[in-house]
Amino acid sequence: MTQRDDFSSYCEELLDGVYDCVDRIILNGYFASGSYGGGFRTWWRQLTGGDETLDEEHLKRMAGRFSRRVRAFALEHNIGLIDCGVGEPKHELAQKHRPQDPTFRGVFLILVAKAPALVWQAHKTKTGAPHLERKKPWPFVNHYHFHIIDPQWGHLTIKMSGHPPFGVQIMLNGHEWVDRLARKRTISLEKEGNCFVGGAIQAADQLADTLRAKRAIGQLAAVCDRWIYSSCLCFGLDLEEQRRSGFRYQYSCYQIEYSRNLLFHSGAMLDEVYQGLIDRSRRLLSLPRIKTILGYKHRPYRTARTRPRLERIVTHADHDLTIFKVQFGALILKIYDKGARLLRIEVTAHDAKKLRIGKRLDKFPALVTALRQMLCEFLNALHPAHISYLDDQRILDTLPLPTQRGARRLAGVDLAKQRMRAVTQALLTLTPNPQGFTIKELAAATRRQLTSPYTTRNAAYDLAKLRGKTFVDRIANSRRYRTTPDAIRTLAALFILREHVIKPVIAGVGKPRLARPPKCIHPIDQHYEALCHEMRRTFETLRLAA
Repeated sequence: MTQRDDFSSYCEELLDGVYDCVDRIILNGYFASGSYGGGFRTWWRQLTGGDETLDEEHLKRMAGRFSRRVRAFALEHNIGLIDCGVGEPKHELAQKHRPQDPTFRGVFLILVAKAPALVWQAHKTKTGAPHLERKKPWPFVNHYHFHIIDPQWGHLTIKMSGHPPFGVQIMLNGHEWVDRLARKRTISLEKEGNCFVGGAIQAADQLADTLRAKRAIGQLAAVCDRWIYSSCLCFGLDLEEQRRSGFRYQYSCYQIEYSRNLLFHSGAMLDEVYQGLIDRSRRLLSLPRIKTILGYKHRPYRTARTRPRLERIVTHADHDLTIFKVQFGALILKIYDKGARLLRIEVTAHDAKKLRIGKRLDKFPALVTALRQMLCEFLNALHPAHISYLDDQRILDTLPLPTQRGARRLAGVDLAKQRMRAVTQALLTLTPNPQGFTIKELAAATRRQLTSPYTTRNAAYDLAKLRGKTFVDRIANSRRYRTTPDAIRTLAALFILREHVIKPVIAGVGKPRLARPPKCIHPIDQHYEALCHEMRRTFETLRLAA
């Protein structure tokens, strides 16, 4: 069941449905004994009966045999095999060769491309014993991308190195798993591209939620074992060699992508909400990475009655697609419109190890739960910046007053001072990070806005003042901090009031006559002109020179 956030709850009356889904899942498969020299030598003895043949020539022969077997298999079974260049989009290429037969199962395309991989280098010592060393840096060797249609997971990709110990990477798609499970249970869902745009959206949310359960571990391991040994590794080691040498993979999580999808009543509502979110939040939260892919400017007001395109990759934009992207190390948060009326918010962990939960496959449900929590915290931080207001008329009077935390007396927050304005602006800049911020990060963000020196000690003092105003909370069992929603709402409103109302109006008051007006005037500029006119009359009444 979807864990609600403030932004989704705010848009609830405009939505046809909300569902969460694990999007892209990338697992690493590794042979544990083959990752260190002694284990690899022991495995080689079990495979060949001794280590006399453990040398550079026999290792190269094994890689060459893998390549020849793959190419012969593709030729014999009429499977496409393409050698790809650097940077060539492999997934889009595979979609063009995807079989149209809905009952097809198995490998339908093999792509060959170079990528770095673990390769062992064998030398003979003076006594004749083999000595193994890893090649550093890892060399670029041929990797074979097996594109497979699975009955439960749909299109999946297994990328395998041709050199022992045959490192492997498995790429899965959670949307395809939900779609096939819904078909099996006769649940009606309309799928366009990689999203659901109609049907039983609540049922889709319930099906996708099962990927956070413990049984998802067994399902992921089962689909990997189902294809790796019989359809990929068999080109390097046949089934009897795998059994004799005890070659078995273990799996770990590498990349996980989790998304929340808001399906609006119409594209016009989506455009109004999303563009307003960007306009009001971009400058406040210092979000520089916003990209627009141009298409048709106006979205359809009503839902199209034509049947949606099923499982089709659209290479051009049907409508303006705006991508709102924030990156914090290996964690990337994106908001973008997809299709005619779907808004997707997604969080991607490009290295699951950085989440400090663990990366083994049995940690997969915990990793998904952590990503969902981060997504909710990101939206909860974005919502008060989007809908900001001053709920206390005395806020400007109470902010500069001192506070008390325990036995310590703290100064107030005086936004009339440049240093304090820089600190609060830095606080808003660090707000989108769902993992919070440290004092060092606050000092660095503040230093970029000041010409005078600003140290970590200054940041610690200013942070204590903000905590005294309950603007900042400390994350339990850590040295990281998080801005409260009320603080985001208040600081954003004060920032907008100062930068977008007071300063432009006062700057325009000194110009009694404007030049010839342009043909198209933005609504904000019209408001500024009306405010400036009334401000001049107010100044005249107060006998104040402008």
